[in-house]
Parts: sequence; C-alpha cells; structure tokens
Amino acid sequence: MTTPPYESWLKRYALYFAWIVTLVATGGSLYFSEIKGFLPCDLCWYQRIFMYPQVIILGVATYRGDRNIIKYLLPINIIGLAISIFHNFEIWFPKVGELVPCRSGIPCNFDYLNWFGFLTIPMMAMIAFVLIIVFLLLARQSNEDEEANEN
Repeated sequence: MTTPPYESWLKRYALYFAWIVTLVATGGSLYFSEIKGFLPCDLCWYQRIFMYPQVIILGVATYRGDRNIIKYLLPINIIGLAISIFHNFEIWFPKVGELVPCRSGIPCNFDYLNWFGFLTIPMMAMIAFVLIIVFLLLARQSNEDEEANEN
C-alpha cells in the first residue's frame, strides 16, 4: 500500500513543524508576559521550563537533520502536556486549584483571556504540546521508515 504524497511530505518536514510550534508558543508566551503585561502563574512557569529550551534544541536538530533527539524530546513534551492538562483542569474546575494552590503571583485559575469561549493561555499551551508530540511522532515514524528502506 502506497502512502499519499502529502503524508510522506508531512513526515519529512515534521521536525521543522515541531520547531515552528515551539517558536510560536515561546513567542506568544513572551508577548503575553512582556508586552501585554500578563503575570505568569506557577503552572505557567513550569510549562515554560519545558517549552523554552526546545526552541534551541529543535532548531539545532532540525538544522542538522538529527532525528535522534526525538527520543529525548518526547518525555519533555509529555510532562509539559501533563502540566498543561492540570492547568486547564484548574480553570475548568476551580476546586481543583485548592488541591495544589499557586504559591506566588496570581492564582493558576485566573483567566487573562478567553477567546471564542474556550481558548485560554493554558489551552494554547496544551495545544502546542499536543502538536509537538504529534510532529515528533511523525518525524520518528519517518526516521523508522528511512531506516527500514536502507536495510
């Protein structure tokens, strides 16, 4: 069974797309905090810890075509996604915030913006982590396909 051309193209450039997502997520995060003046909560900081280094790591890996980095980046993104999911639960169900309250700055269930009735900053972070995971898995699959074709 042959794969559609768009699928092989997407797999081939998946590492680039993951890097672009990290650039947009990091840029958006810095825009909201530095230009709009939104103070990040504790959970926002934890998500940033897992997102920001990926701009450099994925940038270098993409430039070098190094898909071996995927096995190290997947756990980082899964942890970041777990934090994002918890953060969204705090917004959707404010009682969850009482379990582990934010200790500094603003409360983690504070909602600076709510576009279209559902798109919040923690939701954007969650979407970014999901997209990065999907692109990394596609890139890994492409790498496995290339290795299988070589043998």
